[in-house]
Order: sequence, then C-alpha cells, then structure tokens
Amino acid sequence: MSTIFILIAFAFVVAVALLVLKADAARDILVKASALIIAVLSIWLAVDFFGSGEDQWVYAMEGTHTLISNAMLVIETVLSVIVIYLGIKYKKYLASVFALIQAPTMIWFELTKGHHIHVANNIVIDRLSVIMILIVGIVGSLITVYATAYMKDFQHHFHGPDRRPFFFFLMFIFLSAMFGLVVSNNIVWMFFFWEITTLCSFFLIGYTKTEEAINNSFRQLILNLIGGLSFVVGILTLGIFYETLELSTLIAYGTAGMGALVVIPTIFLVIAGMTKAAQMPFHSWLLGAMVAPTPTSALLHSSTMVKAGVFLIIKLAPCLGMNMAGMMTMLVGGITFLLASFAAISQSNGKRLLAFSTIANLGLIVICGGIGTEAAVWAGIMLIIFHSITKSLMFLCVGTTEHQIGSRDIEDMDAMFAKLPRLATFMMVGIIGMFCAPMGMLVSKWAAMTAMIDSGNFILVAIICFGSAATAFYWTKWLGKLSAIVPGRENIEKNVPKEETLVHSMLVLMAIAVCLVFPLVSKAIVIPYISAIFGTSAVAALSSNNMIIMCIMLAVVLILVLLFYGKTNKKVVDIYMAGANMGDNLTYMGSMQTPMEQNLRNWYMESYFGEKKMDLIGVFATTAIICTVVAIAVGTILGVGGGF
Repeated sequence: MSTIFILIAFAFVVAVALLVLKADAARDILVKASALIIAVLSIWLAVDFFGSGEDQWVYAMEGTHTLISNAMLVIETVLSVIVIYLGIKYKKYLASVFALIQAPTMIWFELTKGHHIHVANNIVIDRLSVIMILIVGIVGSLITVYATAYMKDFQHHFHGPDRRPFFFFLMFIFLSAMFGLVVSNNIVWMFFFWEITTLCSFFLIGYTKTEEAINNSFRQLILNLIGGLSFVVGILTLGIFYETLELSTLIAYGTAGMGALVVIPTIFLVIAGMTKAAQMPFHSWLLGAMVAPTPTSALLHSSTMVKAGVFLIIKLAPCLGMNMAGMMTMLVGGITFLLASFAAISQSNGKRLLAFSTIANLGLIVICGGIGTEAAVWAGIMLIIFHSITKSLMFLCVGTTEHQIGSRDIEDMDAMFAKLPRLATFMMVGIIGMFCAPMGMLVSKWAAMTAMIDSGNFILVAIICFGSAATAFYWTKWLGKLSAIVPGRENIEKNVPKEETLVHSMLVLMAIAVCLVFPLVSKAIVIPYISAIFGTSAVAALSSNNMIIMCIMLAVVLILVLLFYGKTNKKVVDIYMAGANMGDNLTYMGSMQTPMEQNLRNWYMESYFGEKKMDLIGVFATTAIICTVVAIAVGTILGVGGGF
C-alpha cells in the first residue's frame, strides 16, 4: 500500500538527479531505467489494489499530517515568490498580481481556519485514481524515453544553451506532482500539486526562451493562476462554510442528493478544472504550448496537465447534474467541443490541429462530468483512457515527422508512405483510433451520446452530432494525405531513432490492446468505481453485447491485416492526369503548354471555420456563462443572492 509514496518520492529524486547530471549517455540510461521502474511500480500498484478487492485505500497520516502541510505551505510560498519575481522581471505584471492575491490568502487560511479543520483521510486511492496512475506512470514514462532521442536532435538544431538537464528535471517533477494530485483527498494538498504542475508547464513552454515562448508561457501561467484563484475560493468556501477540506466529503454530499448544498464550492473547483483542461475561454494557453518541444506537448496533452482538469471534474460529477454548477459545466464543455472541432477543420499545422482536437475532446469529457449520471461518468472515464494513449501517439509521431521531413504541415505529408512507411502506419493507427469504429474513442462518444439522451439533454446531443461530424472531416483529410502514394521518394526510415520507434510501437500496441480488453476494463474497473461513488448498481453506458461486438470487429480487422501482411502484388502504373503526363508521374502539360507539377491539396474552409472566428464566438459565450454563474455564487456567499 505504500507504493504510491514510493512513486512520488522516486520520481522526485530522479528529477533532482537529472538536474545535476550533464553527460548525455548517463542521462539517457537514468531516464530509461527510471521510466521502466515507474511503469512497473504503477502496474504493481494497480495489481495490488485490484487484488485487494477493496473499493479504496485510505491514509489518515495523523502523525505526519502537520509536518507535510507545513512543508507544502513553505514550498507554495517560495513558488509564489518565484512567480512574482518572474512577472516583474519580464513585465508580465498580471501574473505577479494574481500570485500576490493567491499566496497570502492561502497562507492566512492555512494558519487560521484551515489549521483547525480535521482531515480524516488525507490520501485516498480509488479505481479512478489507479486509472490515472497507470496513465501517468506508463504513458508519461514512455514520453520521457521518447524525449531522450528527440531532445538530442532538437538541441542539434537549436542555437542556444543546452538546458536539457532542466527539461528532464521538469518532466519527472511533473510525473511526481501528478501522482500526488490524483490521490490527494485533502484539497489543500491537491492544490499544492496542482500549482506545481502549473509552474512546471510554465517552464516547459518557455524552454527555448524565445520571445514567443516567453509570451506563451506567461499566457499559460496567467490563465492557470486564474484557475488557481478559483481553486482557492473553492477551498475557502468549503472550509469556512462546510468545515471540511476532504474531497470525499464533498462528493458524499453530492451522492446523498445534497448536491445543491455544496454547489458553490463545486462551481469554483470546476472552473479551476476548466482552466487546467483548456476549456474556453481559457484554451489559448494550450494552443500557445505548441512552441515547446514535442515531448512537452505530448506530456501536457495526454497524461498530465489537461488530464488533471478533467480528473477533478469527473471526480466532482456526483455534485453536478441539473444544478447551476452542472449546467455551467455542460454548456462550457459543449461550446468548447463544438467550436474547437470546427476550428480544427481550418488547421493545416499538424500540432495545432492536435491541440484543437485535444481541447474538443476534453470538452466532451467535461460534458460527461457535468451531466453527472452514472452512464455519463462511465463514458467520461473511457474517453480519458483512450484519449491519453491515442493523442500521445499522434503528438509523438508528428514530432518525429517534423524532424525527418522538416515540416509539421499536413500538406507536406503526402509522401510519407514512400519516405517513412512505418511512421505513416503508426500515424494512421492513431488517427483511426481517434474517430473510426471499432476503436475506443468512437465507441466512447457513442456512449456519451447515449448518456445525454437518457438525461434529456437534447441540445447536447445536437452539439455532439455536429462536433463529431467536424471531427470526422478533419481526421479524414489528414488520413487521406497519409494514404497518398507519391513515387520517386527515398525511404529515410533508417534515420528515425530507435527510442522513438520503440515508443511509437508501444503506444500502438497499447491503443489496440485497450480496445480489445474494453469490456474487461469496464466490468472490473469503471463500473465498480461508479457503483462505489454513486452507491447504486451501476451499468455501462453501452451493453456488454455491444462492447463484445466491438472487440470482435477489432479482432477481425487485426486478423485481416496479419493475413495480408507482407503479401503484396504490387502493380505500378502511371498516374492518370487526363492524358497530359510528361513521363515522370509527377508533372503534366498545362493548358498554357507549360510543365506543371501535380499536387493534392485539402480544403481548410478558413473563411467558414477560421480560428479567430471560432475563438471570438466561444470566448464570448463561455465568458458570459461563467461570469453569470460566478456572480450568482458570490452574491450567495455575501448573502445578497438567491439559492440554487
């Protein structure tokens, strides 16, 4: 049962060691060995937990609670001073102002009211926590292994000081903080780990220290400090008005049918989750994170930063539903899913498309949390699992593609099957996993739609239908580009580092394996969690028959692939170009009797779904919703508003 503490401490110790380790070979060995140990420990914890037959493990930590809380308070204060200093140094005064508000408020609360509130269980490990531990421990560790090779090539082309020791330090601190965050039942402790992920993300995004990187890193910091302030207000209201700092107590109120009683702290905690999950109007920080090296993008978007936000919202689902907090959550998530999906249509930059896709998919998970029913939570958890694997695969494949062909633009990827056939295949598996049957993401969306229909949220059903249509549109365009065969290109697959190929292969196998064991994951992990939280006999959003059919379909597809693997009857013919071919399969005679190179181009519909247009609509709508709800909540706190 102490494995979680070993994971937190081990990742931290490795981070410190990597900070002082300068030699490439030694660093690579330490990263790979540590990643393996973390993955194995995560799996061991899961096996131990599920083998125990218990719904949760609780740790009171009576003897060390005060010492740990005081240490966290000191570290929080130091981190706040760092933020204030950096804000002044780079003339980003808003960051300093938010830190100056947040830090003294938490210090005051923890030394006065918070100090006298008894916390029965500071650490609680349940099935959802174990799912997150596996995602962080396995997917996060694979990303660090990928980074060993990627960052060598990155540094080779980067005209600046070698800051890789600091980079890997941040990555492992991130993992350590995430392990702590997902098991913290004391929301003050959760806030501590929450803020560490914010600061790590700030430094990772600003890694190159270019003007663009600095600006984008401060945008992330400022927006997440807004979320941090909202988290602080949630802590204060929960502590002062409800005399508790335990997340489990808040959830218990919700499952007991008293969700309206705790709707005010829930509102502020959900807003904090929305900022971390990059929901509109806070989403611009995630788009700005694209300036960072690809391992950063993968880490932020798949296993750590954004997953912390949806983890909290899914945790709070019993307190949501048809109350003010739940309606705000559903509307913001719905608008974000729809408009981010539309905005993704207009993107030809692979990483930026993946960013909008991430924002949209997180919006769908937020919707599920907002609905707050057993079926919706089931769909939300499944979406978290599948998205973590497939999206990390896509980000890492795009990073490798950029290093090999010198571009991340989708329009430059139509020769991938000739240049990088294995990598192109990996990317196609990732894309298919995001939107095609019988892969898990599509089935989970189906389950989410079923949950929406059952709860009577027909507006959300329309939103998911239109948003999913947009999703199919932009993924199909990319898939078509990868499928195009361009003759006369040299195979450069040998240049791909073996670490990157290994990680790609592992993620592909994981994506397929999780789909195959989908019914088992549902029956053994997700349904028992929902039953324990809601206190009912939960059933999956999809019947077991449907899940079995999905697995059979996937198995048939795999068998067909294996049957025809390596058995090709390749026939090379000239490309049809209306009979105007000039003999090399690449050019044709144009109408003005001049040679023209043939090319295939996608339509990005920028005049209809341009990023700025979608952002303007989304930011205005979601800001209005959040501000209205916050105003009512503040009015209620001050005693001048109505009830919920």
